[in-house]
Amino acid sequence: MARFLHLADIHLGFDRYNSPERTKDFFFALSDALQKYAIAAAVDFVIIAGDLFEHRVIQPAVLNQAQICFQQLQAANIPVLAIEGNHDNTPYGTSTSWLKYLSQWGLIHLLEPGNLAAGEPLYSPWDETQNRGGYIDLPCGVRVLGSAWYGAAAVQAIAQIAAAIPTLPPGPKTTVLMFHHGLEGQIARYSGALRYSELLPLKEAGVDYLALGHIHKNYSEGGWVFNPGSIEANNVEEGSFRRGVYLVETAEQGIEATLKQDYQQRQIVRLAVKVKGEESQDEVITMAAAQITEAIQNGQLLPQDHPIVELRIEGQVGFERLELDTKALQKTLQSMSQALIFLLKYDVEERDFDSPLAADVSRDQIERSAFLDLLAGHRDYKKRADNLAAALIELKSKRLAAQSDDALYQYLENLLAP
Repeated sequence: MARFLHLADIHLGFDRYNSPERTKDFFFALSDALQKYAIAAAVDFVIIAGDLFEHRVIQPAVLNQAQICFQQLQAANIPVLAIEGNHDNTPYGTSTSWLKYLSQWGLIHLLEPGNLAAGEPLYSPWDETQNRGGYIDLPCGVRVLGSAWYGAAAVQAIAQIAAAIPTLPPGPKTTVLMFHHGLEGQIARYSGALRYSELLPLKEAGVDYLALGHIHKNYSEGGWVFNPGSIEANNVEEGSFRRGVYLVETAEQGIEATLKQDYQQRQIVRLAVKVKGEESQDEVITMAAAQITEAIQNGQLLPQDHPIVELRIEGQVGFERLELDTKALQKTLQSMSQALIFLLKYDVEERDFDSPLAADVSRDQIERSAFLDLLAGHRDYKKRADNLAAALIELKSKRLAAQSDDALYQYLENLLAP
């Protein structure tokens, strides 16, 4: 029986939201998951099914993070087998990558298919002297094969891999293939996903465990296709995704893969405030603050953990939408929640005030309705709209009666006095 850990989409060097602390989260998640489910669990090996890094070009500190983790595994005699994903594969026009660097230094085994155009076989056994190869047979009784990032050519690549596997020398009973691609139907807005039927040639060729990456959400299919999801959420939308790492055991009766999620991850909280257009600016601010307070009180939001918080204000407002100082509000709410990152989404429309009128109304009624609609949409005047509308009609009458400008100004001063 063999035991191994399956990870994917680690994204070391993640740098969205311009937060150095958030960048470190991805290192802490990887380090903690490896300590708990590789080293403490005494696995035979670890596989990384693509996207170890966020970028093809990385900062020295990010490379150092990877080296620290892999050196710890090396000290525990746990080999790391990896493939490149679309985020960290060889940049166009070059022949190397940072995964190849780690492989050349013996920290990982980067399993790459051969170059068919150059006359190489698709799969060559791992060569310890050159630190390269397409597959490796492990003492624990598992053969692990690598692949590349194929993008739109994934279906053709599957056919080539499926044809190559039966031609390999006899090896261990269990075959694992790492493949960085996603299945359709798992997430929205993902074009180019594979159909499950397009994977079946791999199963027929002898693949017992297909280790996927690329989609950041956990899923499995058919008892042999497994995708753990990313180890950390790459955006707030992914905060609701089920994700983790797979601790896998092989046995005579089959393969058992258990998703593990109890490792260090940053809390993500998404909240919403609905406005109807009847609230003043102060009332909208109060509603937003109350939402944060309620989330803290019910335990949904833990300020001591410095979470990532998104608050979305949605609906209609009865004032000019840009009059609300969203930067000041965001700063206040971030202080209340002690959030590492606070995202205030202000997705509102200005309320249209258009009172219905009968077909036979008088000119004065039409004018009064127009004044009412204008005043009701103003933050300072809407509570006095009825009185002010009547006063504006009176002001018009005074002008038509040729009253002096001084008298009209005095009338307005009296009207608008607090």
